[in-house]
Amino acid sequence: MVESVDRDANRALRARFDDVYGQYRQLRSGLDDLQVRLAELRVTRRSDDGQVTATVGARGEVLGIELDQTVYRDRDAAALSRKITATVRQATADAAAATQDLVAGYLPASSGTMDFLRSGDFGALLRRADAAVERGERGQHG
Repeated sequence: MVESVDRDANRALRARFDDVYGQYRQLRSGLDDLQVRLAELRVTRRSDDGQVTATVGARGEVLGIELDQTVYRDRDAAALSRKITATVRQATADAAAATQDLVAGYLPASSGTMDFLRSGDFGALLRRADAAVERGERGQHG
């Protein structure tokens, strides 16, 4: 009877491993595509008056800023600086949202990576690993 229980437990464990490994392989194959899509992501945002256009990449890096000729009429450098900064910030926020949307299609919603992308909290990346280590330590000592 003990041998039968061991075989059943082994079969269940093997089935769980196969399931997890299949999920991993699917995730891994999708990550190559995700990497390409993130590298190609561009978000362009225009100021309300159309004088400033900012383009940023997936990580919020500024790829280009275009100024309409009408910016030179005002000659207010401080106002132009504020307008450029605001436009870049909006483009960066839009890029962060687009990046989250892209990544969400490849990772489980409950993953630490998704939590990090939403919150910027580095602890989110490690919470699941910390919990697993803690469970392992309790299992060894308890």
